[in-house]
Amino acid sequence: MMTINEFIKALKKRYGVFPMSDPFQVLIFTILSQRTKDSNTTEATARLFSKYKTPEQIAEAPLKEIELLIKPAGFYKVKSKYVKNASRCVAREGMPDTLDALLALPGVGRKTANCVLVYGYNKPAIPVDVHVHRISNRLGFVNTKTPEQTEQELMRLIPKNKWILVNSLLVKFGQELCSAKPRCSHCPIAKKCSYPDKR
Repeated sequence: MMTINEFIKALKKRYGVFPMSDPFQVLIFTILSQRTKDSNTTEATARLFSKYKTPEQIAEAPLKEIELLIKPAGFYKVKSKYVKNASRCVAREGMPDTLDALLALPGVGRKTANCVLVYGYNKPAIPVDVHVHRISNRLGFVNTKTPEQTEQELMRLIPKNKWILVNSLLVKFGQELCSAKPRCSHCPIAKKCSYPDKR
């Protein structure tokens, strides 16, 4: 079975760490990313920020206009309310930079809050999306049922100074190769992988 250190060594040069982004844009992107493809999230986020640039502008925008702009992300009626209400909070109180304060925003769970900490503020955290949860279990790093359990186990197993790196590697690896239908014939770590359904 592959160790986390072997995983890092094998993929660090290939992927590296996601670049930092504006914390507010990370917040909106991650809210829109729930239950949709990465490409849809990227399109919806670009459409929204092409018209409205700031929390204040989004907070004052008509809900129907937000719905139309973010429609590619799916579940746009629910997500538009989260986006608008979260923007109102940020416009009124400033952009939060702690886990508890982020979790208090409308539509923000642990994954979204941790994404803002990591990719908006460069603070160590482990956001667990579908890629991180699936691959951590597939490679045997953890044996968990829920993203919350995966987060806690990875925090226990990985030194804090490697949280951001490991998260970026897991996400990029999941997007490119180790998806729901893994591309094992192209995988640089296939020989060390013990996944029983390896193709």
